[in-house]
Amino acid sequence: MADDPQRNFRSSYYEKVGFRGVEEKKSLEILLKDNPLDLEKLSTFSQRFPLPSMYRMHVWKVLLGMLPPHSDSHTMVGGYRKEQYHDILEALEVMRYVNSSTPCTHVYLRMFQLESQVLPRCSEISAPDEENEDFLSISRAMEEIIDDPIDCYWLIKCFVNQFHTKFGDSIPHLPKSLEHYLSQEEPRLLKHLKNTGALAQLPYSLWFRRCFAGCLPESSLQRVWDKVISGSCKILVFVALEILLSYKIMLLGITRPEGVVRFLCNIPQENTDAIVTKAIELWHKYCGTPMHAV
Repeated sequence: MADDPQRNFRSSYYEKVGFRGVEEKKSLEILLKDNPLDLEKLSTFSQRFPLPSMYRMHVWKVLLGMLPPHSDSHTMVGGYRKEQYHDILEALEVMRYVNSSTPCTHVYLRMFQLESQVLPRCSEISAPDEENEDFLSISRAMEEIIDDPIDCYWLIKCFVNQFHTKFGDSIPHLPKSLEHYLSQEEPRLLKHLKNTGALAQLPYSLWFRRCFAGCLPESSLQRVWDKVISGSCKILVFVALEILLSYKIMLLGITRPEGVVRFLCNIPQENTDAIVTKAIELWHKYCGTPMHAV
C-alpha cells in the first residue's frame, strides 16, 4: 500500500508540536471497530507502532486468543473464562494443592499444570525446576501489569502457550543471532566477551525464555511484550543487544564472566525505557518495518 502524503504530513506535524502518535491512536481505534477484528492488521499495527496503554490489554487479549475476533462474543467468552477459572481453582483447593495463603503466582502455576495435564502428585511436589521458574517469572511480571486475577491467569496461560508454540524452535538460536548483530554493532565488545569467557554465560534464559521478566521494569517490559505478542521473538535479541551496547564501557571493564552475568542480571532500572526505544529502532533497522494497512 502506497504511503499517504497527506497522512505523513499530518503525522510529521503532530510529532513536531508534541502530539506524537495521535494519528496512530486514531488508526488503532478504527481497527478496533471492525467486527470481526482483523488479527493480521492488529499484529501489523503492534509491530509498527507503540500500543496506547488504554488499549494494550484489549489488543493483547485478542492477539493471544483469550478473546475471539468477533467483538459481539467478548462478554460471553469473558464469562466462560471466569467460570473456568473458578472451577479450576476450586478443584485445586479441594485437592489441597492451594489454599488462601498460597502466592497467586504459584496458584497460576498449579492451574496451568492442571489444565496441561502435568500436575504432579502432592507427595511429589518439590522446588520449581527451571521451566517452572520461567513460568513464575512471567507470572510475577504479569501480576504487576494486571490487577484482575482472572485476566492475569488467562493472559499468562495464553502468553506462555503462544510463545512456546510459535517460537519454541527459534529460542535456542537467539544467542547466535545476538552474537551476529553484536559483531555488526560493536565487534570490540564481542571480542572482549569471548576472550573473558562471558559470551557463553550471558543470562540467555532470563532474556529469551523469560522474555526479560524480572530484568526490565513492567513499564518497559510491556513495550517489548507488545512485539512478542504480535509475532516477533527477534525483538528479544535486539533488547539484549541494546543492553550490551548501553553498558559497553562498564562491561569492557569487567574481566570475569561471573561479574558480567551479575551485572546483566541486575541492570539499573532508570534507563530501561531508552534501552527499549533504541532496541526497537535497531529491530526495525535490521528486520524492516511491516507495512501498515488500515
